[in-house]
Amino acid sequence: MRLVRASAIAVAFACLFPALPGAQMDPDRVVPGGGIFAAGWQGKIDAASVTQGRTINDSKFAQEGTALHLTIGPAAVYWNPANTASGDYTVKGTFKEPKYKDANSHPHPYGIFIGGTKMGTDQMTLVYCEPYGDGRVLVRGFNPTATRGVFTLMPPTANAAVAKAAADNSVTQNVQWTVKAGKATCSVNGAEVASYATADIVGPGKLDSLDGVYGIRISHNVEAIVTGFGKQ
Repeated sequence: MRLVRASAIAVAFACLFPALPGAQMDPDRVVPGGGIFAAGWQGKIDAASVTQGRTINDSKFAQEGTALHLTIGPAAVYWNPANTASGDYTVKGTFKEPKYKDANSHPHPYGIFIGGTKMGTDQMTLVYCEPYGDGRVLVRGFNPTATRGVFTLMPPTANAAVAKAAADNSVTQNVQWTVKAGKATCSVNGAEVASYATADIVGPGKLDSLDGVYGIRISHNVEAIVTGFGKQ
């Protein structure tokens, strides 16, 4: 009886205090030989990972020919300060997850961010579009003045355009942001999955501007190989 009562209390507590946006269901792994091994690139891990004692060197971000190979422990954003975009632009890249869900029991998203300002600081702002290997897509951003430091434009939502893991346990997603004619549009695998007027994505608690640094956003405990990344 005592065990049943304790379980009921735990469930009630979880309902009263749901997980924070981006909360992690499992601890960050530590990747041996970690660090950033791609010229000019930098990274910043999430605050939740900092509380676990993790650093950016607990993941490995490496240049392999024309590809970027990400073997990730703590969730992070990665960028090269030389990669900026303004006015009308398109940024895209192809993300291959070679071993979907091998390490954990739940999917992990990854994708592209745009509008990055104050990169590497606690005042950093950006917005990212990330597909999952189970057919969902997320659009979310960072702004220190937003509730808990994040603003969500679209929670994880199923979309037919987003690929699901294949029989060989791999999944590939083509992710693209297009800023044009006063709108920011995210496409996955050639189909629009979300679009926002500038007024809906720039302002208090959201982006400082659609102009800025672009880069890669990736969840924790995941591996991805990125090709064709850049501004078009």
